[in-house]
Amino acid sequence: MRFFTMPPYAGILLTPRSLGARLALIQRRIEFRVVNPIAMQPTFVLSVGDSVDPALAKLRRAIESPELAGHAESAGPCLDFKIAPHERRLWSPHLSVQLSEIDSGTELYCRFSPRPEIWTGVMASYFGAVFAILVAAVYGYVQWYLGEWPWALVAIPIAVLLIGGLHTASLVGQRWSADQMQLLRARFDRAMEIAFGEQR
Repeated sequence: MRFFTMPPYAGILLTPRSLGARLALIQRRIEFRVVNPIAMQPTFVLSVGDSVDPALAKLRRAIESPELAGHAESAGPCLDFKIAPHERRLWSPHLSVQLSEIDSGTELYCRFSPRPEIWTGVMASYFGAVFAILVAAVYGYVQWYLGEWPWALVAIPIAVLLIGGLHTASLVGQRWSADQMQLLRARFDRAMEIAFGEQR
């Protein structure tokens, strides 16, 4: 999907020569992989050679730079890139970045998610549907065992349709918010460039 590739740095004043040189430096220092591009919360992972504390300090300085100030927040070993309030829509995402220690340095686990209140509603509906399937299966079996018509089993396909609808809505929301996901990814990439692009 397009928003997992290196996006253009729209609105950022860089010459092609300097951008190419800086990206080359970053690509030599950063490992990148997509975990699951069709998940309800699309995720990708990067790793850098610095340990957690220095990497976090550099990224915090980067998101406090004039270019990125106000577009991201930091709490503990996490960064959160958000869409400006006046640009937010119902399906607007945010990009959370969690830093953790690995043998080769620091892993950055990056995840696109809906706004917390939207995601809470989605997860409540999802687990409610799973619970309904389990209850309907048990109750339906008891009805069948007692020689009654197992009408409770009717709830199972309904709950499965609900789960399918949630996944479909998630994919549709990702398509509708692709421009904002690209914007968040561009800001994250710019933060990585500011934090690690000058090292040689």
